[in-house]
Amino acid sequence: MTRLLPITTLLGACLALFLSSASLAQSPAPGAKTILYCGRLIDPKSGQVLTEMSVMVTGTTVTAVQKGYAPAAAGDKTIDLKNRTVMPGLIDSHVHLEHQTSPNAQLREFTVGTAETAFESTVYARTTLMAGFTTVRDVGGTGVNIALRNAIRKGIVVGPHVLTAGKIISSTGGHGDPTHGYRDGLYAEPSFTETVADGKDACIKAVRQMYKEGADLIKITASGGVLSLEKDGTGAQFSDEELKAIVATARDYGMPVAAHAHGAEAMKRAIRAGVTSIEHGTYMDDEAIGLFKQYGTWYVPTIIAGKSVADSAKKPGYYPAVIAGKAIAIGPVIQGTFAKAYKAGVKIAFGTDAGVYAHGKNWMEFIYMTEAGMPALEAIKCATVNASELLGISDKAGTLEPGKWADVIAVEGDPTKDIHAMGQVRFVMKEGVVYRNE
Repeated sequence: MTRLLPITTLLGACLALFLSSASLAQSPAPGAKTILYCGRLIDPKSGQVLTEMSVMVTGTTVTAVQKGYAPAAAGDKTIDLKNRTVMPGLIDSHVHLEHQTSPNAQLREFTVGTAETAFESTVYARTTLMAGFTTVRDVGGTGVNIALRNAIRKGIVVGPHVLTAGKIISSTGGHGDPTHGYRDGLYAEPSFTETVADGKDACIKAVRQMYKEGADLIKITASGGVLSLEKDGTGAQFSDEELKAIVATARDYGMPVAAHAHGAEAMKRAIRAGVTSIEHGTYMDDEAIGLFKQYGTWYVPTIIAGKSVADSAKKPGYYPAVIAGKAIAIGPVIQGTFAKAYKAGVKIAFGTDAGVYAHGKNWMEFIYMTEAGMPALEAIKCATVNASELLGISDKAGTLEPGKWADVIAVEGDPTKDIHAMGQVRFVMKEGVVYRNE
């Protein structure tokens, strides 16, 4: 028998969600125009910082961007950002909105249910938006991420635009196998393991299952990983035949494929199979770099994730020993790999692996990118223009141009002079609605 919650409890939860959304958002009157007066405006496409600019917004979209502070007509709303640096809403191409790092994460698999995961995800989504990230690509969870995306689109929950992979497709015992490390007799619900696939036919079915469930893209674990109980984080975990079947099926259904890969061999197989992006890329070698450039594959570095897990691994008992060992070995390598890939001309899109560290700190990736030699404006381009191209939404996001989403943020200070300004977000607008204005 299904136990039903009292109707008063359900109504209270719904009311709390509604009030939290309503109190944050400031919507303009229907048909009214909002003018943003921008002291400094970053144009990531041209790599320029423009001064004394006006951005006009009507409804959900940008209608004009012009030099000078445009006069307001009767009924127009003006927002003074003359002392801020304004830019397009940021895009994080690699997040996990269902969870956040904590000690004994494996134990949570047995104690935290779907409902609790869903409620927690709404908090992480709002935190992400308030940090200036107006769009994210969620690359794997339990499937709650699909419901979260839908709730945000309906206006029930406050959060960024979400494109999601739903559940990760993994080989048996691979990095994305949710039952890895379980003792005999402990089995997840069938729906939890429906994307654990071995062989060509099973891989095809797993892609189709994710399409059926509403995923926007496919995420695979082409190699082992760090935060799973497998002993090797670098070995390839799909055959060439399996990878080609996944990519071909995803392409039939209009979905790109993101491939988690730390080891060089796993990257090479995935790139040759035609994946859209490689996530992490820790042990990228020269041959892999050549393939990135040959195939035009995107690289999503997640430097902050490497640093975060390495730091957490130093805390006694934070991770099981097998995870701690991999974190200490792999974590510090990613920043150097990023520097090598950038200098070689590999296409890079901003992504952080949020959830592996605390949500809202996504901006710290900018620090690590610039430390490795990438100029600030180019790092911002990775999180706007480049990321929008990777996600296939460059017609809607990535720049502030007429017809695109009115996704706008402003920071205190000038990130071209001090990249730490990216952590000082003071204004957030998503589709013409103001969620933060200090």
